[in-house]
Amino acid sequence: MSTDTETRGTLGRLRASPFLADLLTNRLAVVGLTIILSMAAVAIYARVTYDLGALASSQLGTEIADRAPPGWLGPAPANQQLFGTDAAARDIYKRSLYGAWLALKFGTITVGTSTTVGVGLGIIAAYYGDVTDNVIMRTMDVLLAFPPLLLALALVAIFPRELGLWRAVAALVLVYTPRFARVVRGAALKVLEDEYVDATVALGATDPRVLVRHILPNTLAPITVQSTLNFGLAIIDLAALSFLGFGAQAGSPSWGLMLSRGVENGLLTGEWWLSFFPGLFLAITVLGFNLLGDGMRDALDPRMRDALD
Repeated sequence: MSTDTETRGTLGRLRASPFLADLLTNRLAVVGLTIILSMAAVAIYARVTYDLGALASSQLGTEIADRAPPGWLGPAPANQQLFGTDAAARDIYKRSLYGAWLALKFGTITVGTSTTVGVGLGIIAAYYGDVTDNVIMRTMDVLLAFPPLLLALALVAIFPRELGLWRAVAALVLVYTPRFARVVRGAALKVLEDEYVDATVALGATDPRVLVRHILPNTLAPITVQSTLNFGLAIIDLAALSFLGFGAQAGSPSWGLMLSRGVENGLLTGEWWLSFFPGLFLAITVLGFNLLGDGMRDALDPRMRDALD
């Protein structure tokens, strides 16, 4: 009985939340959330249903034709090769679905790691100030001085090719960390101006307690918005690095690599399906995160628009 009461109380607080009320009344944010949840369902379905080794293996020499058009365009039944096949006779439909799993998996790791590191550095820089602040933030400024994709290309070349998408993740973590550090440092400096922080320190609270229990919770709004917006950016940057040959290994059903092979093998021959469907999945997914990020920014604090832009 107590569990039911607690559940009802939690649901009641969620319904009464001004943030959720503003977010759910934003139609574009709801569209973005729907897209993300749909892509997550597709990713889980593909991960459970399909075998990565089979999707990456060439099917040349089998009864499957290479570069076959989508089933609903050609003579093949509509339930076979729904999106057609690529130059290695692999099913583009299954590979595009599995690409959602790779995009969300590595995007989550990229954003999660860069958020954790950036938030930690930003809060420490704001709290301790002086030399610590200068060392951390000047290092972040150096990283921010380079164009993001150019810096990622330079960093990804350091790691062994055998790491595949993991080397792209490592490079993008270093690229995204300064963005979180700068945003969180600014928010933390505002929190440190409040008198309750001084009172907490005067009562004998340790530095870790002040940082984790008082400063971090009050900087979650910009962290959440920045993470959501960077999620879409991480997915498209991972695809860009794979497109340029610095990400996924050959044969991997990564959207970026599929786009690269599609442009290489079908751009001048009219075989549009080779690159159209992975590009469509990529565009829709990034659109979903951008719409949700904008909606969360407006719901949490409309004034954050200028600070984050």
